[in-house]
Amino acid sequence: MNQYDYIIVGSGIAGLFAALLAQNHGSVLILTKGSIDECNTKHAQGGIAAPVGPDDSPELHLRDTIAVGAGLVDEEAARILTGEATERIADLVRFGVPFDSVEGHVALGREGAHSRARILHAGGDSTGAHIELSLSSLARMSAVTVREYCLVEELVTEDGAARSVRAIDARSGARERFDARFVILATGGAGHLYKVTTNPDVATADGVALAYRAGAQIADMEFIQFHPTALRLPGVPTFLISEAVRGEGGVLRTVAGRAFMSDYHPQKDLAPRDVVARAIVEEMTRGGSDHVCLDVTHLPPEKVSARFPQIYRFCLEHGLDITHEPIPVSPAAHYMMGGVRTNTWGETNLGGLYACGEVACTGVHGANRLASNSLLETVVFARRAVARTVSGEGPDPLPPVDTISLPEPLVTMEIGPRRTGGLKSSPTFLSPTTNAVPPLDRAALQALMWDDVGIIRSKESLTRARESLAATQGGLPAPDDRPSHELANLVLAGRLVTEAALIREESRGAHYRTDFPQPRDSWLRHIVFRKDG
Repeated sequence: MNQYDYIIVGSGIAGLFAALLAQNHGSVLILTKGSIDECNTKHAQGGIAAPVGPDDSPELHLRDTIAVGAGLVDEEAARILTGEATERIADLVRFGVPFDSVEGHVALGREGAHSRARILHAGGDSTGAHIELSLSSLARMSAVTVREYCLVEELVTEDGAARSVRAIDARSGARERFDARFVILATGGAGHLYKVTTNPDVATADGVALAYRAGAQIADMEFIQFHPTALRLPGVPTFLISEAVRGEGGVLRTVAGRAFMSDYHPQKDLAPRDVVARAIVEEMTRGGSDHVCLDVTHLPPEKVSARFPQIYRFCLEHGLDITHEPIPVSPAAHYMMGGVRTNTWGETNLGGLYACGEVACTGVHGANRLASNSLLETVVFARRAVARTVSGEGPDPLPPVDTISLPEPLVTMEIGPRRTGGLKSSPTFLSPTTNAVPPLDRAALQALMWDDVGIIRSKESLTRARESLAATQGGLPAPDDRPSHELANLVLAGRLVTEAALIREESRGAHYRTDFPQPRDSWLRHIVFRKDG
């Protein structure tokens, strides 16, 4: 009996939160390609943003979100995000998430580009782990069915609607089909497109690839956020150093000790992430170094170790006492602002298919995500997706966008506005390559994306990447296990990122091109891909 009311693909906070709500309305199956605990959520250190402080409001939170998004935030979606934040925090508390408090009041931190302290955290810098543990424990004890190590290979559609999924057991290779009234994608992001990332191994763009192949619209893929501060120690795995460290007073310095962020932005170390990441790259290049330093040695040692216990312990285990020595850091791929295009109810252009969390493009992030809005987005829109399935209302169609076809083996692309309007212009056509390019394995793909489609881009680098990716995709054999499926999904996602970055001839938010270094009003619109046919 493989028939369910809800199939949820992914087991991070978005998937678990949706499952715990959906079980009240029908049978629920979670399919996750690893264990239920493998996800981006548990790596989230900083926390979850919500306007719960006495000097804060949803309007102030909205204002900060729109300012950081560089002109592309969907105001309706962002207003929902900030307006429903307090209720969703209350839901998490009811689900057992132990947010930190001080003298009976919730403790609030501050992060980059926030005008108020509004970041709730749990266990200091272990917020994601606490949320994941709370929700996964509830899911295990609930009526929700969880199938671990079960990788979804295909979304099956009939008459323009998602009806079922085909999945493979990642350990045995056995295949099954699961039918559902509703399919909710909650697969996370695409961090492993890049050789340096804060994401766990499971972040391989699976949901974007599944949705694209099924005919769903994929939007804003050129906007990949690079976290400015990942630990840079020889032989040590990439480890996130939370933006909250700068929120508590940490200062970015060159290896020579000069504080430099005042040269780049009035908010200095709390500038938007895209500004900080590019500033760090500039200072590393100027100084001939592979890192800069994040200095907290001027802060009370007991405050540092108590507020950031995970960071403090990890660094100490690798020979670095951050209370006495600066932390060597450099940027790393962190978050995908684009994804499966949805409306404010999590609906896609395919009937029965919903998306929430990082895999979805709701429009709340625009061209650059405001710090700690991501966890909030997962719970706000996961709840709205489930609510939509039981409301009895018909779908709310996505606004139409212009469609053009690109030469084979490329994709069909649509350019157009969201609900908030925008400008349209003639599309840019790209010619197929005839150059012989060696196929990419996963490591080579990650190196290519890092070098040519990373923090700093140009027509030359993007064209080079485009040729390699197109050639590789055309030569990939049919995937038959988890590694081959992940490589195919990453190559497809890499093409979507690269094509969008080539088409967008400007710099905006997390997308920066040296040949078009300024934003252009003519590009106040979204790039949306859809599979031809």
